[in-house]
Amino acid sequence: MLIRCCGHAKFLIETADGYRIVTDPFDASVGYPVTDLQADAVLVSHHHHDHDAVDTVRGWTKMVDSAGTHTLTPGVTVRALEAYHDDQQGAKRGKNLLMCIEADGLRLVHLGDLGHQPDSRLLSAIGSVDILMIPVGGFFTIDAEQAAILCRQLQPKVILPMHYRTAVNADWPIAPVDEFLSRMASAPVETLTVLRVTKEDLGCQPSIALLQPEG
Repeated sequence: MLIRCCGHAKFLIETADGYRIVTDPFDASVGYPVTDLQADAVLVSHHHHDHDAVDTVRGWTKMVDSAGTHTLTPGVTVRALEAYHDDQQGAKRGKNLLMCIEADGLRLVHLGDLGHQPDSRLLSAIGSVDILMIPVGGFFTIDAEQAAILCRQLQPKVILPMHYRTAVNADWPIAPVDEFLSRMASAPVETLTVLRVTKEDLGCQPSIALLQPEG
């Protein structure tokens, strides 16, 4: 499996047989380049402009934007779990879907714009996690401290931080990734442009991979 980050909460996941999934595509107002991208499926955690710009992705035939279990293609499934974009049960920013992806013998979880600490029921529904894509910037989502607590609860093999401040969104009221990394000081960190991973080599992967958008 290959995993690339396009910026913000947008990832391109490519399975061993070439099936391509894009998570939470953003529009041009976010600041990151909206590159020409083709995929078979798109996952939308919630319908805000920085997460649901599906028109920027070519070729897809399946979209997941509702709770439930979805079979994208044989051997690739997504369980979308309902959560909230804030800590007031959606009163401020609405609902948010947690995408639990199973492919190539791996379990990936993309938390979208999770805005609260999951309760025991939701943690149990998420289950075991190999690769966790987690927001860490705060304000619109859980912050660095909440993200660190959640990582300790879920115990993923690999953590992919997302939704944090960089040079392209420097005026956003969210924190840089360093605030999260400082709370995960004992975890090895590597900066990569692509994560190449199989079920067999999970133990050889960095605990935290900072995936940088190519170019």
